[in-house]
Amino acid sequence: MTTDAQVTPGSQAALRQANRERVVAALREGGTLTQAEIARSTGLSAASVSNIVRDLRSTGAVSVRETSSNGRRARAVTLLRPPGVVVAIDFANTRLGVALGDSQGRLLLEESIAYDVADDPVRGVRRAVWLTETLLTQARVDHSMVIGVAAAVPGPIDPVSGAVGGITCMPRWAGFAPGSELAERLGLPVTVDNDANLCALAESFEGVARGVEHVVYVNVAQGVGAGVMISGQLFRGAGGTAGEIGHIGLDERGQVCRCGNRGCLETLVGAPHLLDMLPQYSSVEHGATLEGLIAAAVAGDPGCRRIVSEAGSALGRGVAIMVNMFNPQMVIVGGAIAESGELLLEPMRRAMELGALGSALADLQLVQGELGRRAALRGALRTALVSTV
Repeated sequence: MTTDAQVTPGSQAALRQANRERVVAALREGGTLTQAEIARSTGLSAASVSNIVRDLRSTGAVSVRETSSNGRRARAVTLLRPPGVVVAIDFANTRLGVALGDSQGRLLLEESIAYDVADDPVRGVRRAVWLTETLLTQARVDHSMVIGVAAAVPGPIDPVSGAVGGITCMPRWAGFAPGSELAERLGLPVTVDNDANLCALAESFEGVARGVEHVVYVNVAQGVGAGVMISGQLFRGAGGTAGEIGHIGLDERGQVCRCGNRGCLETLVGAPHLLDMLPQYSSVEHGATLEGLIAAAVAGDPGCRRIVSEAGSALGRGVAIMVNMFNPQMVIVGGAIAESGELLLEPMRRAMELGALGSALADLQLVQGELGRRAALRGALRTALVSTV
């Protein structure tokens, strides 16, 4: 009679993990095995082996094919890659995204929902946990199969405390440590990073900047941030605030910024500012979304095109300073406004020609991001995977 392995002390999750590891070890040693052979090799019951194989198959860790053994129908199991799932979470102002990836970073499942994340950090984390649990259930993935979790937040992250900095575009999150809260609720270690950093990472490894060593990714949404890659590595600065391009001062008599200074880049190109500029009579109603403004600009609305063009000029002035400082090979523009394409990029180029060194611009590429709004999630998946190594 066969019995399942006993783990003392330990939870049901620990028991399932131990049994799964025994199945994987048997497949590594024996190659392709039938489920009956796995049961004999591991001492597990046939029902337990069947459940474990089903879970491993759902994540792409094994392949299963029908065969025969001693004249009877059987199922042959082959290990394709090490089992394990990573989780990525993207906290944005009004949207929450979660993705699952396999042990090699390939996307398994992804979901994004409209949600007022900025309103309350604890509620935002609870909602993220709910969405994570929902996706794990849909993918038939047990908690014990999760090997890493990473989250993106629109603000600087203190490298010591893990707390969100005070200049985030989600003010109620300032001083809050989302990694600790997520880890407590999920029962798993969690890595948290600035969303622009993760976007830069994703575009560098699987997007438009593949093979490029020196990259600046500019993320324009509610606020403005940048992820900086130097020699293929993220540069975060001493306190995690590197790349806060939104608070470069461009007009000392301009609007007061939430950081306390005047005329910051963010007050010229952030979503609230752009929406406030909408003319009274246009194809887009006052108070519409940034996506609506961009769609109208692309469709030819003259007022919206002017707003995007002026935003491009201001963004180009700010990026010119970054170009002079870091001398990147590529500047990538991401976020909702990047979907306006050349309506934004062309005035950016003209402004950069006036503000940056000619030698710094000589071989510089200014491009739209390839991964779009999924960039932060893709970067978080990669971070979650690397953190397990």
